[in-house]
Formats: sequence, structure tokens, C-alpha cells
Amino acid sequence: MNIAKLQPVNTDAMPTDLAALETWFDRRLDEKLAEREANRIPSLALIATKGTLDMAYPPFILASTAAALGWNASIFFTFYGLELLKKDLHLKVSPQGNPAMPMKMPFGPDWLKRINMPIPNLVSGNLPGFESLATSLMEQTVKAKGVPSIKELRDICIESDVRLVACQMTVDLFNYRQDEFIPEIAEWIGATSYLAEARNADVCLFV
Repeated sequence: MNIAKLQPVNTDAMPTDLAALETWFDRRLDEKLAEREANRIPSLALIATKGTLDMAYPPFILASTAAALGWNASIFFTFYGLELLKKDLHLKVSPQGNPAMPMKMPFGPDWLKRINMPIPNLVSGNLPGFESLATSLMEQTVKAKGVPSIKELRDICIESDVRLVACQMTVDLFNYRQDEFIPEIAEWIGATSYLAEARNADVCLFV
């Protein structure tokens, strides 16, 4: 070996005494860690389990927002959450057993639209067509406020490279066919596979 050809180590003015050397190493480590953190891309893992119109908004809003911020985002749709990946969306609002859900009027004067109208379960559960009425009012309220529809939000997620992941166990459980769902689904996997991904995410949410 030709020792003369070896390149000298760049010590960046490395000190020689022990105390100064420890301080130098600590400073260099802090600089490298800060550099790694600055270059790291945050990640979001969402688990969507609900299939109603009102509960379809949180996962798509959170995922599309994360993607807009430059994050890596994915949503794992399991159980009733798989309804959000169907080609044909027929999502409804379910006021039954949801006392925190306000009924809002999408039209009329501002004072009327600001009123929360809680509907007792006795009414919502026994009045024919109430679920359809609640769904219609929700859709009109969303449209009046300029909020995108669920399909529009889903399209935004797809265009933003949010990974949409379907739970294969739920597909088998409910005898779904894969051709019932949109083709943009990235993977059909089980909970074990997705948990390995969620474990490494910076933010993991269950909705």
C-alpha cells in the first residue's frame, strides 16, 4: 500500500485536549442531528373505521392537509371505513345515538343558521325518512359553506399521493369484491402489515 497516496482526514480544526475534544464531538453531533431533522419528511398514519357522511370528513381532511404540508400520509380503511373507498358513494348521516351532533339549517337568516337543534333519539329513530333529511341538510350545509364533497376530498388525496390502504380482512369478512372499490387503492393488506407502517409514523390517529 502506498501510504503517501492516502488522503488526510479533515478534522475541522479538531482540538487535542480531552475536554475540548468532548465539546467538539458534542457540537458536531448536535449539528448532524439538526441537519437530519431538517431534512426528514414527517409522516401521518390514519385508521378510518367509520362509514357515515359526517365521519368521512376527518380522515380525508387530515390526510389532504398533511400532504399539502409536504408530509407522507396514508389512510388504512377498515370495517365500515371501507365504504369511503367504494366507486359509488352512498354515505348518510346517522343522528341516532349521536347527541353531540347539531342539526343546522343550511338556509335562512344568519340567526337561524347559528341555532343548534339537537334531535332526541326518540324522534330521530322513529320519524320515517329522518336519516335522509339529516343527510340532505348536511350536504346543503357543506355546499353552502364551500366545503368540498367527500368525493372531491378523496380525489384531492389521490392527486396528492396520499396512500389509500384497504383492510383485506374486512373485505373477506363482508364478502366485498375488489372491483366494487376505486382502482387507486395502493394496497390490500391486514392490520399486522399496516401497524408496522403506523409504528414508524410521526403522527398516528384512529378516527
